[in-house]
Amino acid sequence: MNICKDVVGLFEYTLTNQAGETLDASNGQPLAYLHGYGNIIPGLEVQMEGKTVGDKFTAKVAAADAYGERVEQLVQIVPMEMFQGVDQIEVGMRFEAQSEHGMHSVEVTQVENGQVTVDGNHPLAGMDLTFEIEITGVRAATEDEIAHGHAHGVGGHHHH
Repeated sequence: MNICKDVVGLFEYTLTNQAGETLDASNGQPLAYLHGYGNIIPGLEVQMEGKTVGDKFTAKVAAADAYGERVEQLVQIVPMEMFQGVDQIEVGMRFEAQSEHGMHSVEVTQVENGQVTVDGNHPLAGMDLTFEIEITGVRAATEDEIAHGHAHGVGGHHHH
């Protein structure tokens, strides 16, 4: 069976940046995803099409087809008072922020004179990514999975 729409693919992966540093890896916990529903980044989904169990390949994905280019409008300076109940705001802390587009995650990138700079870009935005992929499983999706648009069960509970 090959990966195509309405098929669940399981894969092991190692994700590296352009400098060759490992950013993320499945480490023996394959990720399951339902193909054709945009559950993984578009540039990777395209390269998964037609693959089958045992296939190993390198997928290079440009930023635009991964987590998008950085959007400077998502960097905002907010007063420290916005962070009620947080004793100490430090660079690198992540918060869930409510916006008109729903919840999104922001990272503190600067703290200065009672002003906090937060960046709402995905941490991997603007980066070209390389995935080392090994396909470990391919199966037909269940009716439930197709109805919900994502894989269930082992490996399928990560909602990125």
